[in-house]
Amino acid sequence: MDAFYASVEQMDNPELIGKPVVVGGSGERGVISAASYEARKFGIRSAMSGFLARKKCNHLIFVKPRFARYSEISKQIQAIFLDYTDLVEPLSLDEAYLDVTNNKKLNPSATLLAKEIRKRIYKEVGLTASAGISSSKFIAKIASDINKPNGQKTIPPEKIILFLEKLPIEKFYGIGKVTTAKMYNLGIFNGLDLKTKSKEFLIKHFNKSGFYYYNIVRGIHNNQVIPNRIRKSIAAEHTFQKNLTSEVFILEQLDKIADEIEKRLKKSKVAGKTITLKIKYSDFTQQTRSKTLALYIKEKALVLETVKDLLYQEKIKDSVRLVGISVTNLNINTKKKEKIVALQLKFDF
Repeated sequence: MDAFYASVEQMDNPELIGKPVVVGGSGERGVISAASYEARKFGIRSAMSGFLARKKCNHLIFVKPRFARYSEISKQIQAIFLDYTDLVEPLSLDEAYLDVTNNKKLNPSATLLAKEIRKRIYKEVGLTASAGISSSKFIAKIASDINKPNGQKTIPPEKIILFLEKLPIEKFYGIGKVTTAKMYNLGIFNGLDLKTKSKEFLIKHFNKSGFYYYNIVRGIHNNQVIPNRIRKSIAAEHTFQKNLTSEVFILEQLDKIADEIEKRLKKSKVAGKTITLKIKYSDFTQQTRSKTLALYIKEKALVLETVKDLLYQEKIKDSVRLVGISVTNLNINTKKKEKIVALQLKFDF
């Protein structure tokens, strides 16, 4: 979807159409979740601080996120996808992979199917979407960004290698700013440069990721589209308006986060064994502390008790700007584990 959250807000409120709109907080610690294309002209992007975004555009319009609304529209779009194939792998509310090799419309052209799906989304939902079409998830993902907004790009199998050789290294999906800078220092500026490096060279400089880079630049990426992906974690976090220096005040915030964690665990009907506390300091360094329990838990009191132990495990080294809790090692689709949860919840604390 094109600038999904911001586009939803413009659709629901026509007064915002054509104006620079962002979804997120405008305060010093606010973060941009989505920016309209009008806002992007000022260099505003998602994950940018609201404070910096305001500096770039003094007439920027901030809108509070409405995730229930975004989820509602996402379900409408997913329903359209399922009219074409059952092999739909959602990545988020606004993005998904579709395997249309054997589709319900018996249409042999993935390009024409993408065009039809995009037309239906616009007609039935009122929003524009972009698509990338190719023989692998990796190439399709890259292609989906080429003709945004409201466009699509097909890269047939016979043109994949040439496409990758010409592609700037920062455009490769999964290569972020830090890795891009490292590759620049190694003389790697595009796919062709990457292709000249040996497997041993890439593994030496990028560890296990080197093997991945060696394969993708040769068009080797055989991951299948997996519908109904299993959730691996439940997490929540909070960024403070002002940095905190006291464990007592931090614990007050963790109490609220643990409450949200309990809600999400119960909504997903899962419990977990591994509890992780995430701490981000004022200098943006990050620390995680984890503990794996003997039994599965999902109650707030048990989560908070574990987090409290992790918090006091060692003294915080600086003022804290963000804390978060995640629960992993979930008991998904295992009857034996579900019984363990039931027993765990009988313990009287």
